[in-house]
Amino acid sequence: MKKFDILISGGAVYDGSGQPPVEADVGISQGHISLVGGARGGDASFVIDAKGLCVSPGFIDTHSHSDFTLLADPLAAEGKLFQGVTCEINGNCGLSGGPIAGAARQQRESDLLEYGITERWESMGQYLDILEKRRLLMNSATLTGHGNLRASVMGYADREPSNDELNAMAAHLEESLRAGAIGLSTGLIYPPGAYSRTEELVRLAQAGRRVYDNFIYTTHLRSEGDNLIEALGEAITIGKAAGRLQVSHMKTAGRRNWGKISEAIGTMEDARASGLRATADRYPYTAASTDLDTILPAWAYEGGSQAELARLRDPAALRKISDEIKKVKDSPYWESVYIASTPNKEDSWMEGKNLAEIAGALGEKQKTPLDVLFHILIRGEVRVQAIFHSMNEDNLRRLYELPWVMVGSDSSARSFSGPSAKGKPHPRAFGTFPRFLKRYTIEERLMSLEEAVRKITSLPADTFGLSGRGMIKEGFVADIAVFDAGRIADTATFEEPFQKARGVEHLLVNGNAVITGGVLTGRRPGRVLRKGK
Repeated sequence: MKKFDILISGGAVYDGSGQPPVEADVGISQGHISLVGGARGGDASFVIDAKGLCVSPGFIDTHSHSDFTLLADPLAAEGKLFQGVTCEINGNCGLSGGPIAGAARQQRESDLLEYGITERWESMGQYLDILEKRRLLMNSATLTGHGNLRASVMGYADREPSNDELNAMAAHLEESLRAGAIGLSTGLIYPPGAYSRTEELVRLAQAGRRVYDNFIYTTHLRSEGDNLIEALGEAITIGKAAGRLQVSHMKTAGRRNWGKISEAIGTMEDARASGLRATADRYPYTAASTDLDTILPAWAYEGGSQAELARLRDPAALRKISDEIKKVKDSPYWESVYIASTPNKEDSWMEGKNLAEIAGALGEKQKTPLDVLFHILIRGEVRVQAIFHSMNEDNLRRLYELPWVMVGSDSSARSFSGPSAKGKPHPRAFGTFPRFLKRYTIEERLMSLEEAVRKITSLPADTFGLSGRGMIKEGFVADIAVFDAGRIADTATFEEPFQKARGVEHLLVNGNAVITGGVLTGRRPGRVLRKGK
């Protein structure tokens, strides 16, 4: 009689391949799947009765920002666990846990202090060593942020790097890849990425590809709105140098750009037809969330956060900033921008309200939404998060119907208490994967459930080179979600984001049960996946 550590019995097994489910038992031994089929009298230390439930690989969040929240609070992952997530891809949008040196260290110091993180480090390897000691709830792989590379070498200067500086950036990237990072990410609307040129990024992509066979280039495009098509063209150029391209949270932002969706999809399809492994991710919401100061012109960021603050406090610079914003932002725009969080406790009442509402509440003190923007940025020392309602639901559906578009939350892991439980964050932190399955798969039937499972398991595992994960297959790591397709649902809202998702009954990470019967077990078997392993 075969002995299993865990036996998942009688569930509908969605193996991650996109094939229809089969009723089968799944046996787990020493952290790996050792049986898919009939147990034939096999014994197990722990049996999960999965009759009437779906058994799938654990979900992979292709776009996450948990680089610092997991250091501050390893239990922050519970918001993702209840969605069925067993692995995150971190280090997105040009910002990663390492390397952090020079100006990059100074820029991140406020974040580290706010989260109560006492360790300090410089290299990616040092960062990953510290993270490993945290005993994580789920797995984490990371990209290397281009912003980290540039800021560590040349600060936040708006200029081209010298050849020596570019070589130093490449050296940091190569060191990060050897330490376990899986690729390079850019955030080309944020400083200092906004100051880079295509040639710089091509050189770095080429350097990364020489070091790591599974190297991937992921990008928050230089424009997701007015210059979307041009930005996609740049990404494809860099992706060809890297060998693989992942477009982060692909979208057409701003009403006047919604009609560009067909051309954007066509541009990606043409790149794929030419042989480039080009893919994308997207969260299942029509509102974005990022730094509030992205509203400012890029020149206002140069020199780092203290230089940005100085400009906001300088009347002449502020007038110039104001004039440039007024040229591109109309009155309805301010009703679509909501404050998600601010470190200034006196302004916390603004969280969950839009800038127009706040202007009305402040009255004579701050007469316009633009006044509010500057007011809250200065008082929050530009460390303010916002939610931007700017996208189109039909375009979202079109993207999800594409076989090469995956799901990413674009959120850090958060818990329901502790240092990450603050503000009014985007509900995607708690609802992304159940919302994708319930709304767009089960209710709207944009795709079959087996295809939806493929998009959140084997497709991202293959895209990011996560070895032996993303499939219910003998010999693969036992990252497994057992969920009720009739109950799975997101409950988090923009008004009340800290709400636990429903429907994930059991969750295994590396062969260990972290959720049983819908309740956390207290086990912390997560791993730092260096080079996807």
